[in-house]
Amino acid sequence: MPDYASGCDAGELRLLSAQDLAAAFQLSAQAGWNQTVEDWKMLLEIARESCWAIEIDGQVAATTTLVCYERRLAWLGMVLTKTEHQKRGFAGRLLATALSYADQMGIKTVKLDATEQGKPLYEKFGFYPEDEVERWVRPGKNAPQFPAVRRAANGVWRDIDLTAFGANRMHLLDKLAERNPPLVHSQSYLFMRSGRITSHLGPCVSEDAKTAHRLIEECVQETEYGWSWDLFPKNQEAVALARDFGFVPQRHLLRMYRGQALQQQPDMIYAAAGFELG
Repeated sequence: MPDYASGCDAGELRLLSAQDLAAAFQLSAQAGWNQTVEDWKMLLEIARESCWAIEIDGQVAATTTLVCYERRLAWLGMVLTKTEHQKRGFAGRLLATALSYADQMGIKTVKLDATEQGKPLYEKFGFYPEDEVERWVRPGKNAPQFPAVRRAANGVWRDIDLTAFGANRMHLLDKLAERNPPLVHSQSYLFMRSGRITSHLGPCVSEDAKTAHRLIEECVQETEYGWSWDLFPKNQEAVALARDFGFVPQRHLLRMYRGQALQQQPDMIYAAAGFELG
């Protein structure tokens, strides 16, 4: 692992706190990302000991988060640096801290979704390409908001997630369900949440394309606000559904991993939780 602990420009590396929510939101908004203050708050709630910031002159200059799904998997995200503080080694310093934490915790696998710009840095830290992931969008007229949904009748949908995702992320799904309960048919489920720019579709795990179609149709039909949908291009059924519902590709990222390979079922994953969550 590269040594970013020394030789980096001045700045205090510390844990992110609730007092930093507004500053963190401004940082992701500056980058054009879709996260809300509520998304940042959720990250702090599920990863209280593994969200970091670098502070310069009393202001948050850079961030990184690491969401741990027990000891099997950790997800690296929100690697952000203010424009005026870029190229000072802050991202590398925060990555070194996050990966050291993961190693101390005995995490078997760390993953992230990398932009083309970030890929060389992640390779230096021992990350390898795993899969392509894309954000598809459907423009809308109105401000993003929660759609009206019924509450899930039971928790049977939880059983399918471990098989598809490969790690236990129930604490994340529970937090998402507190914000907006999932749509459920049989064992398949679909979450949705508000974003800064668009509403976010996902995660969605389904037994088959027909059930996924039913869930997504129930979610997006007759809505006029915009949607974002993160999917795996190799899941051709998900791609076909996205096109059917009027979505178009917007961003292309590379999913990368460090450590042990993790067996997942991408053909069951019709929408990811988000680039910062997996």
